[in-house]
Amino acid sequence: MTTVDTATITVELPEAFDPRWNRLPGITVDGKKITLDPAEYFFRFEANTWLVIDWQTVTDGLLSADETETATVEQMALEFVKAHGRSTSDAGEVLSIAYQVYSYLFRDEHLATLGLPDITAEHLKMLREAATFMALNKVELDGHISNVGPCWFFPSATGVVFDLSDEGGQMLDEVYHGGWFNEHRRIEGIKAHAALGGRLVHGCQSKPDQTGGVVAPYGASMATFGKELAEMKAEWIEQVNSYRVTAA
Repeated sequence: MTTVDTATITVELPEAFDPRWNRLPGITVDGKKITLDPAEYFFRFEANTWLVIDWQTVTDGLLSADETETATVEQMALEFVKAHGRSTSDAGEVLSIAYQVYSYLFRDEHLATLGLPDITAEHLKMLREAATFMALNKVELDGHISNVGPCWFFPSATGVVFDLSDEGGQMLDEVYHGGWFNEHRRIEGIKAHAALGGRLVHGCQSKPDQTGGVVAPYGASMATFGKELAEMKAEWIEQVNSYRVTAA
């Protein structure tokens, strides 16, 4: 059996993260510096390699590319990953690239056309932070879910960290899962997620139901993914919820 390196993960990002992330085990946020203890942070941590592309490479070579009658945006992203993707065991680098991806996708300029007046710039900051942590989750090509952290369970984790009500957490989850996206932003998302080696997929059914999302490699078995997700989530969601701070 392969031994997974559980050395401490450290990264300094351009933006200070909310200190309330420290409520979750294994996360230490000190301004822009983030430290993760994999042994405490992950519910399951079986793989410490990730497929990534430098964000500047994606910015220069893919973000401005146009879909054609013979080349869909998904095909373009897949070919770009094949051409430029590389494996890294530096989880800090994954977090750094993820922060760039989600700073682009959840940028304030979209607020004017979002059509959700209750979503503010502060909500977008919450999305950027939570999605950055979610980039360490991992699904293998056979659909096996190899890495699971608390941010997989998006409404629970954001509720704990940002003191959101159940309704507030679900609203944020709705934005993350699809309410945010029109077709233009969906295309942006496909291109941007090439930097994290795949495409964003969700385990939810007809509405956000705590089964979260992950950037999965193209070709991953969604049948196996869905089956594993259904079997694993209840106990871990309960555990995440237990860290919520309640008023005295």
